[in-house]
Amino acid sequence: MLDSFVQLGSGFVACLMPHNLLMLVGGIIVGLLVGVLPGLTLVMGVVLFLPFTYKMDITPAIILLTAMYVSGTYGGAFTSILFRIPGEPIHVPLLWDGYAMARRGEPAKALGWTLVAALLGGLLSAIIMVALTKPIAGFALRFSSPEYFAILLFGLASVVALGRGSLSNALLSLSLGLLVASVGTDAIYGSYRFTFGSRLLADGVEFLVVMVGAYGVGEVLSRLERGYAGKPIETVAGARTELPSWREIVALKAMFVRSSLIGNIIGIIPGAGATIASFVSYGVESQFGKRRAAIGSGIAEGIVAPQSAATASVGGALIPLLALGVPGSGATAVIMGAFMLHGVQPGPQVFLTSASMVYAIFASLFLGLLLMAVIGFFAIRPLVKILDLPEAIVSGFVMVFCFIGALSIRNNVTDLWLMIGFGVLGYLFERFRFPIAPLVLGVILGPLAEEAFMNSMISFGNDWTVFFTRPIAGAVMACTLLTLLLPILGSLRARGPRGAAPVERAEAP
Repeated sequence: MLDSFVQLGSGFVACLMPHNLLMLVGGIIVGLLVGVLPGLTLVMGVVLFLPFTYKMDITPAIILLTAMYVSGTYGGAFTSILFRIPGEPIHVPLLWDGYAMARRGEPAKALGWTLVAALLGGLLSAIIMVALTKPIAGFALRFSSPEYFAILLFGLASVVALGRGSLSNALLSLSLGLLVASVGTDAIYGSYRFTFGSRLLADGVEFLVVMVGAYGVGEVLSRLERGYAGKPIETVAGARTELPSWREIVALKAMFVRSSLIGNIIGIIPGAGATIASFVSYGVESQFGKRRAAIGSGIAEGIVAPQSAATASVGGALIPLLALGVPGSGATAVIMGAFMLHGVQPGPQVFLTSASMVYAIFASLFLGLLLMAVIGFFAIRPLVKILDLPEAIVSGFVMVFCFIGALSIRNNVTDLWLMIGFGVLGYLFERFRFPIAPLVLGVILGPLAEEAFMNSMISFGNDWTVFFTRPIAGAVMACTLLTLLLPILGSLRARGPRGAAPVERAEAP
């Protein structure tokens, strides 16, 4: 243990070297910008900067990419909370409470909660990463495709249960999302599905097109119908940057720890990543939190839960990468490519051959989180000032960003038409009170769940009971069933007294 502290101290010294510190600061800034820009995903941003590491040493190269990874999980919160445009799928849950709090006139407070959640969740995750890398990585080896499918199904079920109106409406929304996700080429057999002869559709419908259209364009259309009669922008923009008080943070200490642990554990599961961590943590809070009935109305818990889990998943995803050589997420898969590019094989041997580099990466995560908080704090102010513009002009900028984001995905005009189509669909969903979240989540997680299910069937001889007989998968499946049953039982309990009253009146004579 003492040796680990000594090596971690050496890692901090290495990170403070001018070239490493420059890469750390640059990675934080670029990651924030990538997170803010709709259509430019975190993984895409890391991939775009991978060529810049060719001529670097291995330590500054990995520090740069890791810093982008960390800050990217936070940067998209700005547009999610202020404009209802998630920069990443990670930040979709922030829309439900963060945007609601901003529209209530407290955008700076919502962003302050997000900053604190990202900082504390990331720091707890970094501590766990340093202290428990090897034993937790050994536990992660027990996860296979059945466990991964069970986790994905739990994430889908959690968001379906969030449907504040009808559970059937939420299920229909999710089913439509899964249907859209099935468009394209089958990942296992290579056959075309619902492509209608279109080469573009053969690659599937990009989830960012659906997300930007349903949330961004749909919101603009809804505001246009109302004649921009919502809360005055001047009132919202009048708020200042506001960090929560220490007393407010302490009041949510249990939820901070719970959400961070959820994010860390899900981050460890290879392929799960920050998106699943964010959705699952929000779903857990909406089902079991102290103020679960108020989730979705703009409360701090609905902001802290997904953001803490998303940032905490970074440390979790780095554990299997460094200890086992298995990427825990899409971004860590790119980082693994950077390792291989520089002739370093991540895995158990890396602690023997390149311990100084590993502990420099550990230290860069701590320093990166602190820098992210400082830079993010000052970046909030100019972003809040954008709301000084009239709401119609803000909506115009939102539409421009939506078109730029959709066009940048595949540089194809067809994506623009698809985005407009999903924008109209999002408007209709809002109009008829269908939840958009299950639709978007189905598009994002549908292909992952399908691939995990098919791999399970192939690996276990089409034995579907494997999802229930394997201990870890079975426990997660039980949680999934419980998540779906609780809203149904609550609905039946609420209707019970009304259904019993007529019987009593009939028997009274």
